[in-house]
Amino acid sequence: MADHATNRRNFFRQLVASLTDVQVEKMPEQPADHTASLYPESELTLSGGLTPYSGPWGASQAAHLLRRVTFGAQKSQIDQLLALGNAQAAVDFVLDVPTAVPDPPINNYNNPDFTDLEVPAGETWINALYNVEAEGGRIESWRGWWMDRMIRSEANIQEKMTLFWHNHFATRTDTAFWGKASYLNNATLRQHGLGNFKNLVRLVTLDPCMLIFLNGFLNEKSAPDENYARELQELFTVGKDGASTYSEDDVVAAARVLTGWRINFVNGTIYFDVNAHDTGNKTFSGFYNNTVITGSTNGGQELDALLDMIFQKEEVSRFICRKIYRFFLYYKIDAAVEADVIEPLAQIFRDNNYEIKPVMSALLQSEHFFDAYNKGCFIKTPLDLVAGVMRNFNLTVPGSTLYDEWLMRLYLNYICSNLQMLPGDPPNVAGWLAYRQSPGYYRNWINSDTIRNRNIITDVLSFYFIATDNDQLKIDHIAFAAQFDHPEDPNQLVEDTVQLLLPMDIAPARKQFMKSILLSGQANDFYWTAAWYAYLSNPNDPMVVQAVTFRLASLHKYIMNLAEFQLI
Repeated sequence: MADHATNRRNFFRQLVASLTDVQVEKMPEQPADHTASLYPESELTLSGGLTPYSGPWGASQAAHLLRRVTFGAQKSQIDQLLALGNAQAAVDFVLDVPTAVPDPPINNYNNPDFTDLEVPAGETWINALYNVEAEGGRIESWRGWWMDRMIRSEANIQEKMTLFWHNHFATRTDTAFWGKASYLNNATLRQHGLGNFKNLVRLVTLDPCMLIFLNGFLNEKSAPDENYARELQELFTVGKDGASTYSEDDVVAAARVLTGWRINFVNGTIYFDVNAHDTGNKTFSGFYNNTVITGSTNGGQELDALLDMIFQKEEVSRFICRKIYRFFLYYKIDAAVEADVIEPLAQIFRDNNYEIKPVMSALLQSEHFFDAYNKGCFIKTPLDLVAGVMRNFNLTVPGSTLYDEWLMRLYLNYICSNLQMLPGDPPNVAGWLAYRQSPGYYRNWINSDTIRNRNIITDVLSFYFIATDNDQLKIDHIAFAAQFDHPEDPNQLVEDTVQLLLPMDIAPARKQFMKSILLSGQANDFYWTAAWYAYLSNPNDPMVVQAVTFRLASLHKYIMNLAEFQLI
């Protein structure tokens, strides 16, 4: 499997390299004043913090909400939110996540070089015994399954919230090389992502993937392992932002509390080995009010006491609310944001016994969230870019065969990997740098290499395709244009396309240039209208189809090469 995966990666690198030489027909010359007055003053900055937003409810606001809570706006979902009539109803809608467990990933990785004899093709492997030869394929099956869910997501926050917690409680597939563990971890984050945070911390503490990643399953009384005990406090709950914080002795005491938890690697269940547990009393520092957790033979009881002690610290609520803010809204938290947004959110968190949904509701319904200042300020993550292009253009992952499906999903994930964000493998326990590293934050996604690769993938999907032996993945430009009310009108088509693909309006000079692409440099709007009607009259005429497709592809490529397209 390792050699086969290497061959796939080499093949994809060669494919991408070859695409840099793809030639397309020259577009009209860009007007000299194209860069002047980039942004019209069409939206106002609001004054509110968490005051509920009561302003206009239009496509701009609906698209902004979708860009932040899903991996990209789709016209059909914008229309769906618009029909609800106001921001409050729309936020309630996107926070109403499915309760049904989705169908699990399946064996779609069988191929001429490898067959999983334990799991028939097309059936799920999540209950299969560990098989080192099959785990690589199973992990990529799970990773591709999650990518597909991001792309196909309905208009709700579930997949984006799952990614938030995956970044917060980071684990890596190359450490826990076990497909079942990755799937179960993801399922926990998905199921409880809008539930009770304290309960989620407990579940993650005893999660097989986390127990492997931070050595919890090796933690025993004779040699307490401090890895998870440290990150539980520093990265997962309390943080180190406050004037005072926990001590090294607190890390040691917490590690002693957590001794004895083990994994049954046959069926993936967790159990407590009392013989490996430190039954002595554990004394904590003044930061935790000198709390003493009485030693016992009941590991679950001691864990609950540890979490009760930690969650007495108000800084837990502030720490988590800051992370939510940076993930869903903006990285900069100045004194005004701390006072007007973070502190009230933290109070809501505490008042609701650490339920996550009320916090998300208050933030997403707020004037602050819909403030013009907070639109288009967030550089897209690689997942927002890759899954977002798929969602913007209503694409799904093709799969003529199970293995073609597996390969195509693999390609999409390795594009994300080349852009420095492979789902399932944050760089370390602290998650991706862009969510935490001051002062760059989101700007860490962009450098001379990644911006080139970002443009390559959108160029490829515009004028070329990604292929397996039996399938091609490419944008259907005509179908995209046809979803709008008046695709025959070049002015309206440009307006509708910009509104969907860009997070802010742009100046008339830019739109005029975009229209000139549709007109192939001609002066009369009818030049495009005639071409569109010619297509409607002769949809099977290759020359007519090509004439319309090329102009649309040129327009879409141009928009996706703009700096604004890298923002949400």
